[in-house]
Amino acid sequence: MSKNLEVLINDLPYIRLTGDTDTLVSGIQFDSRKVVQGNIFVATRGSNTDGHQFIESALESGASAVVCEQLPTYVSPSIVYIQVTNSNDALGHLASAWYDYPSSNLTLIGVTGTNGKTTVATLLYQLFRQLGYKAGLLSTVCNYINDIAIEATHTTPDALSLNELLAQMVDAGCEYAFMEVSSHSVDQRRIAGLIFDGGIFTNITRDHIDYHLTFENYLKAKKQFFDELPKSAFALTNIDDKNGLVMLQNTNASKFTYSLRSLADFKTKIIEHGFEGMLLEMNDREINVPFIGRFNASNLSAVFGAAMLLKQDELEVLRIISNLKSVSGRFETLHSPHGYTAIVDYAHTPDALNNVISTINDIMQGNGRLITVVGCGGNRDKGKRPMMAREAVDGSWKAIYTSDNPRNEDPQEILNDMLAGLDPSQKSNSLVITDRKEAIRTACTLAQEGDVVLVAGKGHEDYQIVNGVKHHFDDREVLKSCF
Repeated sequence: MSKNLEVLINDLPYIRLTGDTDTLVSGIQFDSRKVVQGNIFVATRGSNTDGHQFIESALESGASAVVCEQLPTYVSPSIVYIQVTNSNDALGHLASAWYDYPSSNLTLIGVTGTNGKTTVATLLYQLFRQLGYKAGLLSTVCNYINDIAIEATHTTPDALSLNELLAQMVDAGCEYAFMEVSSHSVDQRRIAGLIFDGGIFTNITRDHIDYHLTFENYLKAKKQFFDELPKSAFALTNIDDKNGLVMLQNTNASKFTYSLRSLADFKTKIIEHGFEGMLLEMNDREINVPFIGRFNASNLSAVFGAAMLLKQDELEVLRIISNLKSVSGRFETLHSPHGYTAIVDYAHTPDALNNVISTINDIMQGNGRLITVVGCGGNRDKGKRPMMAREAVDGSWKAIYTSDNPRNEDPQEILNDMLAGLDPSQKSNSLVITDRKEAIRTACTLAQEGDVVLVAGKGHEDYQIVNGVKHHFDDREVLKSCF
């Protein structure tokens, strides 16, 4: 497939352009190693590398056009050079143009927040499939085009992969697409050029400080998504989060709210809850759902609100919500034949861990003990490690600290960072077992009838990265072997 360069850059703002744009190009690349004859090479700046260093390499591989923020010293007259303010932003717009603006042919809904993105996006996808629509999903766990699963490598893919997936959804007849919008994808402009019909905010707590450096920067990235929504879109926010209304401050979209505690456009109330599910009241109608916890009631409130804003039938939506299934690795409950309950959850931030532990303790009401197995990922925000350790031990009968994904860090050093946040009494209530499998087995050995074993941090992941090498590892498989 080839396209005219002049048509592709028609909507692209640039500072300077040299060369003949009335030419055909064979594709777009931002990795110089993938460039072939006739490609456009977009020199993007990343956290670790700068694509401007590889312009010469891309030209040697046959690139006929270069998009960059800084022109090279020598500008060849046979090459088209397009100087832009932000190459990542330009890549998003070029990718969208290359795939014929797929987001404009879908009702595209983005979900952002620290916790709950995967659940809300996935449940919306499930809901609309059961309502009879063709729909796509872009999420941390898995991408879907109707019922065809496509492995996910990032919460939000790069701009080229993202637009390609959206184009495949259009080709498959999808009317709706639901996607997680990570703070990285906003900051790195992966979503540039996409036209959203709605945005949903779940919550925001400390996360990704290793990348954003400050919570303020993290908050701004989330807010930027709403700032850029078009006037025709809706912005639905959780006002139970203290920053929920911040998201709406500068948006041009129509503003709506949901809540478990306050007056809102979409109000949900928990009437009863247990390990098998909850009885909820949604906009004055009662429904039973197979979900557990206040955070899931909030997620379902977002799903219901979005469905209403997308003009779906209220009673049919509530009927389907009552039968939706929880997302893999999100408060996933396994029942041991020995009489205790095991819960696998993706909670990998202090707030998420607190939510899960609080929910379990609320349901148990002192009848049984909670044993929590948790670790922290390597090469990520070190500041949250002692916070995670405190959350685990303060809400549990026993906390067992172990490895998560050490990546390229020494697992023991990660554990030392966690333990640094504990006082002597907290340490006496804890165990440290570096091997994650042994940690889970120990928790199961300690558990008695009526107890709960929480294995937190990895959720749906079926791998563990140790010394940079990915190994198969699934918390659920280990628990079932213990059973």
